[in-house]
Amino acid sequence: MIEIKEVKTKKDLKAFVKFPFELYKNSPYWTPPIISQEIKNFDKKENPVFQDADAQLFLAYKNKKIVGRVAAIINNIEIKNQNVKKMRFGWFDFIDDLEVSKILLDKVAKIGKSNNLEFLEGPVGFSNLDKVGIITEGFNNLAPMVTWYNHEYYIKHYKTAGFTVEKSYSESVFPFSNVKPEFFKKAQELIKRRYRLKALKFTKTSEVMPYVDQMFDLFNESYASLSSFVPINDIQKQYFKKKFISFINPEYIKFITDKEDKLVGFAIVMPAFSKALKKVNGKLFPFGFRHILNAKKNSKDVIFYLIGIHPSYQNKGVHAVIFNEYYETFKEKNIETCYRTPELEDNHAIHQIWKHFDPKVYRKRKTFRKDL
Repeated sequence: MIEIKEVKTKKDLKAFVKFPFELYKNSPYWTPPIISQEIKNFDKKENPVFQDADAQLFLAYKNKKIVGRVAAIINNIEIKNQNVKKMRFGWFDFIDDLEVSKILLDKVAKIGKSNNLEFLEGPVGFSNLDKVGIITEGFNNLAPMVTWYNHEYYIKHYKTAGFTVEKSYSESVFPFSNVKPEFFKKAQELIKRRYRLKALKFTKTSEVMPYVDQMFDLFNESYASLSSFVPINDIQKQYFKKKFISFINPEYIKFITDKEDKLVGFAIVMPAFSKALKKVNGKLFPFGFRHILNAKKNSKDVIFYLIGIHPSYQNKGVHAVIFNEYYETFKEKNIETCYRTPELEDNHAIHQIWKHFDPKVYRKRKTFRKDL
């Protein structure tokens, strides 16, 4: 018999966060999160997303052992402001037992129906900066820290439960040797002169901070047209500033400003932390920080995390200026491999700007939907 228990205590929350450590303990491709950060992510006093969202966490037990988990999420901005009657769910992990996955999904559906919502979609997080989708192709690759990993049997569980594909994403990779500066070197000089643009260079995190609020504003503007986009509010900006910016080498943050010093383009690249996180295995103390800092300074692999261009500057070649800046930085640091985080397969504009680098799709993932 399967028993469902809602997470109410700190002990329960820690068990919720640590369940994947058991589920994927033998997987060479799963990247463990940092336990303390995952716990803070669900702390309503710590994470400002809870000002506009609600979440209920559930654990499934079989013979007194945890066999599954799920987060049932309601984003009130999405529902009230955008009139998208969606019941979100994420952090959905389970053993290969159809009864376990069904009872967890049924619990999410019940909450959705009680709130007069129209459909379920998952796995997704609270916002567009959270992890998204299950892997459907490319299981034999180490997962970046900014994505979820899952066993191949997950697909069967969604289909058996009557879910259909909602969105499709791809992740790609290319060696830095594929980058040919002749594709953007001259063009970026012309573009900077024509539109009086300037590329900002940073060596310290403190130099980045005055521009971060502008960056999130630009993120909201440049991504607004994508499906299921939920804008980031002012309080969340401060939270993400604290949570993410310190993890990023300031040299890997590129901002482009116009003649009035307003931000018109940005990109954030992160060092690849997955191998370090495997060593850390969820704990920063006593030696975890050492592995993280070493990866931050010395990783030869990088991940393009975010890139955004102001709508009025899209299709004007601003990305050439950004790529030129990264080319110079990566050449100096002897970067070997460039990865891209999940991108919607129907976001043709973003795929076009990468075409000269001959990226290869190495993993695909999807979210699934079911009407209530």
